[in-house]
Amino acid sequence: MPDLDDLAKAKIVQMILDKKTEAALEKLSEFYHVESPKIVVGTIKGKRRTVYAVYVSSQKKIYALNSDVFYNPFIILHEYYHHIRSKLGVHRGSERHANTFAKDFVDSYVRIAR
Repeated sequence: MPDLDDLAKAKIVQMILDKKTEAALEKLSEFYHVESPKIVVGTIKGKRRTVYAVYVSSQKKIYALNSDVFYNPFIILHEYYHHIRSKLGVHRGSERHANTFAKDFVDSYVRIAR
């Protein structure tokens, strides 16, 4: 899977913090050559109290528990990882891999911000 440089990752995080989550996901999707997932504030049956967000592959949609989650870079990037892994056909969709993916973006943002 291709990788973005630190500056590009930091810009994606900043977009999410600036409440431009959909635009950030579109940029990422252009880079990874996949369709951008939809993102909505809402929950799905069975996950209402157990998670902050969930990616539903069959719908190509990220459900965020509330607007705070909608603008949380770590959570959004974690769920986006599940999206790209399912779309690229190599679904190593473990939570550990999704956390590592999201943390890498946030760490890049912190490095650039310094």
